[in-house]
Amino acid sequence: MRCLAPAKLNLFLHVTGRRSDGFHDLETVFQLVDLCDELQIESREDGRIVRDPPPTDPLLATLADEEDLTVRAARALQQASGTRLGASIHVTKRIPAGGGLGGGSSDAAAVLLSLNELWSLHWPREKLAELGLALGSDVPVFVHGRSAFARGRGEQLTPINLPARWFLIVHPGVSVSTREVFIAPELTRDTAPLRIAALPPGGGRNDCEPVVRQRHPQVAEALDRLAPQGARLTGTGACVFVAHEDEQLLRQLAACLPRQWQSFIVRGLARAER
Repeated sequence: MRCLAPAKLNLFLHVTGRRSDGFHDLETVFQLVDLCDELQIESREDGRIVRDPPPTDPLLATLADEEDLTVRAARALQQASGTRLGASIHVTKRIPAGGGLGGGSSDAAAVLLSLNELWSLHWPREKLAELGLALGSDVPVFVHGRSAFARGRGEQLTPINLPARWFLIVHPGVSVSTREVFIAPELTRDTAPLRIAALPPGGGRNDCEPVVRQRHPQVAEALDRLAPQGARLTGTGACVFVAHEDEQLLRQLAACLPRQWQSFIVRGLARAER
């Protein structure tokens, strides 16, 4: 089975509190975009879960199977369902790792959805999303496959209709650790919750941005360079994005950026294109 795993943008990210389980309560809007990893997944009769062939992405190539979210997702579903079948998984990476775009979580969700079909499990998406939450807070939104307002760790999802827009995504060449951002003592953790599940007036803000700016000057440079166009940080970074209705305007903007920055022009999605 061939499937696509889309990236996401956090149009805003408010940290509304710290939880007793060590996570944080968040409010955000997940915007899916058509920058996608591509996965090839096959069922196996021998019960083994393998990455086949070995990943060519330099970062993924250094990951042990126990750290790879696609392998972990397949093993979790295998154990929870009791199936004796296995899977071969090949990922073609296009979403930058460590960029706040949710690539690993999206790949894990794609594995859950695909193996649910290949293994004839017939689990509802709600059950797959619950299993996926143990793998990562972003996995449920990718399992459900549509842009949404989110609360809790990011798993309490309300579908939301967003305007059709294009996005310029810029990766300034660094990787940001989500864990380091969320344990930072200076992180704002008391933003007042919104009353309704919607984009806040003015688009909201990203509470992680001051922390990332301080610790990653390359990200701060990208944000400052694109500030006149309303640049924002997605997730905990390192990627920065600009939204606009005019694709060509964004392409012209991208052409003026430093060559060492990786950039993508992508289209917002209401629903994932599998």
